[in-house]
Parts: sequence; C-alpha cells; structure tokens
Amino acid sequence: MKRKAWAVLMASAMVMTAFTVPAAADEASDHTVTVQAWDASFNIPALEAAAEDYKNNVDPDFNLEIIEASQSSDVENAITTAGSSGDYSNLPDIVLFQDHYIQRFVADYPDAWSSLDGVDIDWDDFGAEKLSYSTINDVHYGVPVDNGTAIMAYRVDLLEEAGYTLDDMTGISWDGFLEVGKAVYEKTGKYLLCMDGDGNDLPYMMMQAEGESQFVDGAPALTSETMVAVVTKICEMAQNNVLYLANSWGDYTDQAIVGDMVAGVLNGNWIIPTMEKVEENSGKWEITSLPTLNGGEGFAANGGSSLYITSNVQNYDLAADFLAKTFGAGSTETYDAALLNGGVITCSAKAGSSDVYEEGIEYFNGQAIYADIVAMGANVPVVEQNDFHYTCRQYVATAIQNVLTNGYTVEDALQEAQENLEFAMAG
Repeated sequence: MKRKAWAVLMASAMVMTAFTVPAAADEASDHTVTVQAWDASFNIPALEAAAEDYKNNVDPDFNLEIIEASQSSDVENAITTAGSSGDYSNLPDIVLFQDHYIQRFVADYPDAWSSLDGVDIDWDDFGAEKLSYSTINDVHYGVPVDNGTAIMAYRVDLLEEAGYTLDDMTGISWDGFLEVGKAVYEKTGKYLLCMDGDGNDLPYMMMQAEGESQFVDGAPALTSETMVAVVTKICEMAQNNVLYLANSWGDYTDQAIVGDMVAGVLNGNWIIPTMEKVEENSGKWEITSLPTLNGGEGFAANGGSSLYITSNVQNYDLAADFLAKTFGAGSTETYDAALLNGGVITCSAKAGSSDVYEEGIEYFNGQAIYADIVAMGANVPVVEQNDFHYTCRQYVATAIQNVLTNGYTVEDALQEAQENLEFAMAG
C-alpha cells in the first residue's frame, strides 16, 4: 500500500505541473479557454475541430489551449489531488472525463465542478443513456463528446461461407449466435467473437442489451437470473470455439482483430479504427445490433466521455458558450470534422444526419455505418451505473475464468464474485 500511495503521489505531482494555468489571470486573454484531454488521434482532433468551428462562426479571436494528457488517469489523478487538498487552482477550465467514472468524482469532490444548468443546450438531442452518466441529481455537468454505442460487426464473406447473411444475425438469440459460430469456426477456422479476458466488457454489454444492470439500488446483483444466463452463454461460446478470450488488451487488438483471427467483433464503436488496420479486409465487414438472450435486436454502449467545466474556470461564460455552440449544439461543422479527422462519432441526433454521416463507408461494404451507429445509440437502454463499475468487471472476468479453468459452476463463480465485490464496496 505504501508503494502504491507513493506512486500515486508522484503521478499526481506530475499532473499538477501539467495542469498549471500558463498565465496569470490578469494576463490571460479574454478569448482563451484551457482544456485537458488525452488521445492525440481521437479526442484531440475533435477538440481542434470544435475550436475551429467556434473561431470561424462565433469568436475570431478564440483560442483553445489543449493540454494533452498521456492517458485518462492523468485527469482523474489531478482531480483527486486537487480535491484532497481543497486547492483547485491548478485545474484547467475544462476537462475530458470518462463516463463511467464521473459520478464517483462528482460525489467525492463536488467542489471541483461547475454546473451546466442554465446553459443553452438542447439536451433532448442526445440519447438518454449517454446523458445518464453526466446528469447527477438532476443537474447537468457534462457535454457529450464521443458516442460509445456498441456495434456487432461481422465478416459477411465468412458468414456467407458458412451459409449465413447479416440479416440472419440481426435480431438473433445468443443460442442462435452460438450455432452460427460453430459453423463459422468449422468452415473458416475463425472465431465469431473475441474479447479481452482481463478487461472483459462483454458481460456488461450483454446485460445492457437485456435492459439490466449488474447493480440494483446500489448493490451488486451478480447472482441474478439474467447475469447467470449471460455468463453461461459466454462460457459456452468460449468452450465451443465461438468466443476467443484474449490474454490481454494487446492480444485482443493485435492478435485477435488485427491478426485476423475473428469473423465478428463486438465493442464500442471506437474499435473501428483497430479493425480498419487490416486493409485487405476492406469491403468485407458490415455492422448490426447485438444478439439478445431471447432474440430480438439488442443495444448497448461501452466507453465514451464528456467535457466538464471545472470550478477553476477563468471565464465561465466563454467556456460554457464554447461547449454549447459546438458539441452541445450538435454542430455539423464540429462533428463532421471530428469524424473525418479523428473517428469521433457524435451522440447528437442532429449532427448524425449530416451528409458526411450518411455516406457509405467502403471498408464496411458501402454501409452508412456512422448514421446507423447514431440511430442505434438512441435505443441504448438506461441501466443503473455504479462507481464500482470497473471493480465489478474485474471480479466477473475472474468468475468466467474460474468456470473455464478451475471447475467452478457458473452459480458458484458468480456467488464468489458477488461476495468479493460486496467486500470491496464496503471497504
């Protein structure tokens, strides 16, 4: 624990340095906003697109100063450091924050954030599921950026080789998926699904497609009937060469997907750039909705982030107006450029109807996947979220491995996961 605490302290100190506002308040431009974000190939181009949009259409003197973090945890560490000391003076005006973490950080450090209530944003333009993260106690704190809607992508050429089409897979049950997967593996040697076994997001997405959460009223619900059915299907797929459970994130992306081991991919749509690295598969993929336990189209989301104004904002009106008239307005100028330059897909229904979104994508056999993803996102069920989302993911992943390698029954493995999660939440 001491070694971990020291590492966090050192990392936090480094982040505080990175977060220092570069000019004194009396020297700062009235037209400058600072923002902290990560990922130079994804989030940063989206912010640059919004800055250019605002500069061209609202304020020609506007300057967005982007402070690039190496990873999302840099932002989380900075908020933790500021909140623990009660000194928020080193925070930037705006931070990009992961959806699954924000509720915990607003609860732990309420003084770190500025409300967006009263800002002229059409919240109805965004899917209810996306807003369920950033709306806390009926107060809006964040403006959605990227769309975390999950896609179920298939190699249609390999499906055809096994005697199936994309239409056969749309609205299919997981039992039906299992049978198709067996046929695909027999014919092609490819798995119909893959997932990182350590950071296993499959149970969460499958549960959400059923309209259920792994938590009920703030407590773990890992032994529910639906959860047992979901994990049972996951284990059956893994045991029948339908699901490849990778040993690590690198194994999942580099070996399973880029290494061309699979005929299907299920994850948040941010996985698309990884799929597109295999240039020879262009034109062979198409996407649709998720399977469900009883059949019928399923919808889920995985990942995503939003932009939040901190309590240290130097010019609240400018920061709020910038967010409201770009991402918050569903600006096609912002989101078309964000998609083309960084692959960021909008959560806004209005922006998702632009000509750019309606274009067929060659890699996906001419399918207008981006418009389809926005449409699917509007159907993602709102399910209960919890600060222990990632801790839960860890214990469920362990439960699956216990079934597959250690002789556990699904029920016993999930009971153990339930008890471990309850203990972690109580501590």
